[in-house]
Amino acid sequence: MSNWILSLEGTPAGAQAALILALAAAVLHAVFGALQKGRHDPWVSRAAIDSFVVLYALAMIPLVPWPEPHMWPIFAGAWVIHILYKILQAMTYSRGAYTVVYPVVRGTGPLFAVIGAGLIFGEHFTPGQWAGVGVLLAGIFGLAAYNLRTITVDRDTLVPALGLAVATGGFVALYTTYDAYGIRASADPFTFLVWFFLIDGLALPLVFARRIGRLPAADRAALVKRGALGAVVAYLSFGSIMLATRLDKVGEAAVLRETSTVFAALIGWLVLGEVVGMRRAGLMALIAAGAVIVKLAG
Repeated sequence: MSNWILSLEGTPAGAQAALILALAAAVLHAVFGALQKGRHDPWVSRAAIDSFVVLYALAMIPLVPWPEPHMWPIFAGAWVIHILYKILQAMTYSRGAYTVVYPVVRGTGPLFAVIGAGLIFGEHFTPGQWAGVGVLLAGIFGLAAYNLRTITVDRDTLVPALGLAVATGGFVALYTTYDAYGIRASADPFTFLVWFFLIDGLALPLVFARRIGRLPAADRAALVKRGALGAVVAYLSFGSIMLATRLDKVGEAAVLRETSTVFAALIGWLVLGEVVGMRRAGLMALIAAGAVIVKLAG
């Protein structure tokens, strides 16, 4: 599998595979966000997911080559960035409705990611692609303005939730760019993914083990199921976007992934019982349209 992935780098087939992987990551990330939101404390939900992330990684370590020595400092940097991201994400989800904060988190990230990809990887957008970014941002800030005016749920925490969502989006861009550097620095992309998940998943289960232990038995059983499923989704979602950034441009992959806002709206409406409304759904679609323009204008 690794040799096949490496053979696609820099080829038209690789660009096509990156497109498919980025869109798959969009769907999966919307599902992952809903799993973390759910009815449990977002911190505890993420800790349950990370517990299974670690278990799965331990099972896969014998299947991949050992990391090169230069990868350990890269893993350490990724661990710090992702811990800060998880903290901000949980704080955001605990203060605002999923369909309100999720589009802002996932939509703010691409702007910073595109800038970061230009600085680190020398990628440059065409004027048409920047127009697509503008459409995407119009949808984001239009959505934020609409929610500030009309939302009634969690109204007292909406403004700080939106501020935290923007900060979380900044960390989305940071980890996307940094991890793209990491997976490109590894001789085997699956070595990076497996060891990243092992190192990244250790912290929250340790911090929240006592809180999980205090839950009723029925809640613990539900968390086990959510953790087992969420870890699979995490592997597929993160793995897809990371492979996409290795096969093609980091900025384009980051923007395409943000079509997840459309899927998040559907999940919030159909699964979580949140009211989306035509105007809010239209603004989310505008975000997705901006991502599509970026790809078509490339």
